[in-house]
Amino acid sequence: MAKTDRKPAKSEDVLAELWPGQSIQLLKALHILTRDGALNADSRRKLKQVLHLANLIRPALDAAFADREQPVLADLGAGKSYLGLVLYDLFFAKEGRGQVYAIEARHDLIETSKASAAASGFERMHFVESAIRDARLPLGRADLVTALHACDTATDEAIVFALAHDAKFVALVPCCQAEIAAELEGSKRPERQLWRHPIQRREFGAHLTNVLRGLFLEAHGYKVRITEFTGLEHSLKNEFIFAERHQRANAAAKAELDRLVQQFGVMPGLLRAAPLI
Repeated sequence: MAKTDRKPAKSEDVLAELWPGQSIQLLKALHILTRDGALNADSRRKLKQVLHLANLIRPALDAAFADREQPVLADLGAGKSYLGLVLYDLFFAKEGRGQVYAIEARHDLIETSKASAAASGFERMHFVESAIRDARLPLGRADLVTALHACDTATDEAIVFALAHDAKFVALVPCCQAEIAAELEGSKRPERQLWRHPIQRREFGAHLTNVLRGLFLEAHGYKVRITEFTGLEHSLKNEFIFAERHQRANAAAKAELDRLVQQFGVMPGLLRAAPLI
């Protein structure tokens, strides 16, 4: 079997992938770039995902900076804070205003991220050591909430967080989803042939989960767009949910949500955590 080519990309190839003025030093601190500015295949996939998401949410950030003197971005399930740090570099550092909060439950990752932010001089980037469901921001609001590859119900917790902080924009890339698939197992409903086999139950459960998430956001007055996130060669978890709030509630969306929940006999934790009136 032939070995996969894992040679780092040349520095000039890397520079062509970056945004104008993007910090090379930050990418080295995050170990996305090597000391000599090269990029291996795994890091290139990671960088492409972060930059692609930054491009997708650029209109939301532009609107937030236009509407508020101190816009707030909350990145949930931040991990090593690649996304929050890069967004700070691309938008908040250049604007010279606004706050970024990275929320992560693992202490070691928080400490690593703090060191990266300090080394880059990102004084308006803050780190909250907390599970998403327990996290609260000091001012009680966020203009944009992001969650990149938040696993299973963590994406639902991100939606609840966004509602609690009255977020205008929500940008989600869900990861593995097992909750509804587990509820469907053993179901005797007429539709059960759609998820008879485990692989089909897993895929159908994931699809139904994201349909319900979209309707839930719409019921809360958001305009929702669900599209492909990036090429499958970069990530198999490939749905991007983007929501912008236009009103407080949407009765038609709530009715559709209620109908689907009743039809399939599921009650995701999202609805228990933030029930709709």
